[in-house]
Amino acid sequence: MTDPTPPVRDLVRALHSEELPAYVYDLTALREHLAGVREALPSSVELYYAAKANPEPEILTALRPYVDGYEVSSGGELRHVGKAVPGAPLAFGGPGKTPAEIDEALERGVERFHVESVYELRMLAELAARHAGDRRIAVLPRFNLPVGGGALDGSALAMGGRPTPFGVDPSQADEVVALLTDGSLPHLELRGIHAHLASGLEAPEQLAVAEAIVTWAVRLAARHGFPLAEVTLGGGMAVDYADPGARFDWTAYGAGLARLAAAHPGLTLRIEPGRALTAYCGWYATEVLDVKRSHGAEFAVVRGGTHHLRTPATKGHDQPCTVLPSDEPWPHAWPRPVASGDRVTLAGQLCTPKDVLAREVPAPGLRAGDRVVFGVAGAYAWNISHHDFLMHPRPGFHFLV
Repeated sequence: MTDPTPPVRDLVRALHSEELPAYVYDLTALREHLAGVREALPSSVELYYAAKANPEPEILTALRPYVDGYEVSSGGELRHVGKAVPGAPLAFGGPGKTPAEIDEALERGVERFHVESVYELRMLAELAARHAGDRRIAVLPRFNLPVGGGALDGSALAMGGRPTPFGVDPSQADEVVALLTDGSLPHLELRGIHAHLASGLEAPEQLAVAEAIVTWAVRLAARHGFPLAEVTLGGGMAVDYADPGARFDWTAYGAGLARLAAAHPGLTLRIEPGRALTAYCGWYATEVLDVKRSHGAEFAVVRGGTHHLRTPATKGHDQPCTVLPSDEPWPHAWPRPVASGDRVTLAGQLCTPKDVLAREVPAPGLRAGDRVVFGVAGAYAWNISHHDFLMHPRPGFHFLV
């Protein structure tokens, strides 16, 4: 399931050595995936894309027919997404928003704010009074909610249910609701509740978390007597790099959300996935420069490395990959390095032992000049990498439509 699609494979083979490494995105595959996700989700569920996962303009544009809006988490993302997909609805989230960022968001007409603290709520209220005019700004306080039953135990990354810098502590819920409903902050409107608690959850766990969030939000609204219009459930759908063929079960998840929505008519549910929407449409393609033995192990050094594709170093996994043997004759006078064993560790050009993309890859006979295409590279890859370390050339970018 990580093999490059035929158009990606053809392009990678056609690129000259000096054009590698390169990111290649198959936008047709992306659109097919998004169409399937949309079909699985009930019409009562809104789909926002978390732009932090991959903010390439071509990706954002390809997503536009399938998503209801975009979640941004900084002033830079706000400007970037606004330029790439002008007029698309935006939700402004993330901790540590500055007054300047909120000012800009208000001026750009951002539709809703995910508020992370009482301090941020009061800051937003003050700035909204200056900039919003007669418009009331929609607010969804983000709460760091506890979830029982072990639903978060298998998460790859937890943002809630434990001490973290994200969201409002549930003990402050009554204070936040009172501020938004007693007339103290007249330029703000309590639209609903936001809770993004974890990443890397499969469909059953995601549904358990969703039900817990909605139940908590409904009880809070009933206690204070305010109309609950929206609940944002966050993202975090699992992407398994060790077994990329095991995809998140969007059909089961959509059916579960349909049951949850039916139990709460009139309530809009919103999800904000990122990685699970774009990860499978991107590949990082490179070339083997050298093959060597070291203390009984074999290594292949490839062009580029984790300064382009940081994900395996960040998450401590082996990036799934496919070897494309070269058909070209060896162009040099010196002997061609060739792997003598069946398994090779793929490392990059950086001067650190942490620059490893994949360990013990089954690649018998791997040679210098062969090409390696790393899959599941369409999210949290180039945009989170430390590009300038050692100042190697940046990769190329290709978007197959």
